[in-house]
Amino acid sequence: MSTPNSKDLIQAIKDKGKNIEAEMSFFDHLEVLRWHLVRSAIAICIFAGIAFTFYDFVFNDIIMGPKNLNFWTYRMMCKAADAFNLADFCVKKIPFNIINTELAGQFMLQINSCLLMALMMGFPYLLFEIWLFVKPALTDVERRSARGFVFYSSLLFILGALFGYYIVVPLSINFLANVSLSDEIVNQITIDNYLSTIATLTLGCGIVFLLPILVFILSKIGIMTPEFMRASRRYATVIILVIAAIITPSADVITMLTVAAPMFLLYEISIMVSADVKRKKISTRKIK
Repeated sequence: MSTPNSKDLIQAIKDKGKNIEAEMSFFDHLEVLRWHLVRSAIAICIFAGIAFTFYDFVFNDIIMGPKNLNFWTYRMMCKAADAFNLADFCVKKIPFNIINTELAGQFMLQINSCLLMALMMGFPYLLFEIWLFVKPALTDVERRSARGFVFYSSLLFILGALFGYYIVVPLSINFLANVSLSDEIVNQITIDNYLSTIATLTLGCGIVFLLPILVFILSKIGIMTPEFMRASRRYATVIILVIAAIITPSADVITMLTVAAPMFLLYEISIMVSADVKRKKISTRKIK
């Protein structure tokens, strides 16, 4: 017959076994995460190499594009000005010069711009790696409901980035470059400041456009509801305007409202997404 001490010893051994198993499981997850990070880093390096190979196009047509009067947005603005007799709407000059103030400035510009381009091009693959890491922890129902996560997230990010690059960036550059307090002041903009402005606006808009995906996830775990979002419209309006003011570096109201308009649309789409999630939850409960 087992004594109390022997029973305690057996229970301690079982508990120790469970702890070792849990620790192994934790380290297994870390190992899996490490390989996802390694593959993501390799993908970023590959895309950076592609950007480096075609750097003349990257620099002249993409980075310097919004400073060129032949940029697509400026041409469309001039066509709209001719069609609706709005002479001031046509961009005729962008009065600032880009300078480099550091010895390694142009070298770092090439490195940073290639990494930024790699991040933009590799964003869908990064989402795919995130999905592969999260997928094993989901149930079959959750996997089916999250089907298309990579596609829709990538699509929204690309749409947001294109909106930022072709709408927000040129409007901001045009406004800021033409602000003149005195003829004695000449706009000499450092290349670092110019690149960071373009990158911040483009990536910022791409991330903001992921709002419906965030609402979908929060609705699935029960944090967000369509009733709450409808009741919070007035607060959301203020928050959206603040975010638009932060994203746009200019004090131009038109630019800020241009950024805020799609965000209002995204908020309404997010309400519909949340309502759809709730409707599916109710129908699933009825079936059960």
